[in-house]
Amino acid sequence: MDRNGVRGDIMRGDEKRVVGAFGRYLTERGWTVEYEVEHCDVRASGPGKQLLFGEAKGRTSAIGLDVDTLYGQLLRRMPAEHLDDARFAVIVPDDGLKAALRVPQRIRDRLNIDVYSVDETGKVTPYTGPTGTGPESMESLEGAAPKE
Repeated sequence: MDRNGVRGDIMRGDEKRVVGAFGRYLTERGWTVEYEVEHCDVRASGPGKQLLFGEAKGRTSAIGLDVDTLYGQLLRRMPAEHLDDARFAVIVPDDGLKAALRVPQRIRDRLNIDVYSVDETGKVTPYTGPTGTGPESMESLEGAAPKE
């Protein structure tokens, strides 16, 4: 494990930073976080038996293509037994946010997908659907960017 709490042999470069920041964000909100479970970058369980699966990408030279790949990975790895009771997270560096939000809100809502961005300092910003059921719902969304 590195200083982010992430296994270095699985994730490389900026992805470790992004995943580590997101893990800390969840932990600070009372979630238990595991990394690289069932091929997902992040699996977390929260208060009230909430469950979250997340895929992340770090900064890359082709962020749009890599975010498209992230969505494909997340969709393929969604556990069928949790489709109705889990949230799914797309976790990107702030320069990947525009690419992550290209998937229409109505589609993300139907699939229980929330988007989170991580800035250079490690601050995580949620971009959630109208249901407000993700980890950020336990506190105010003050400072969060507006919904699409």
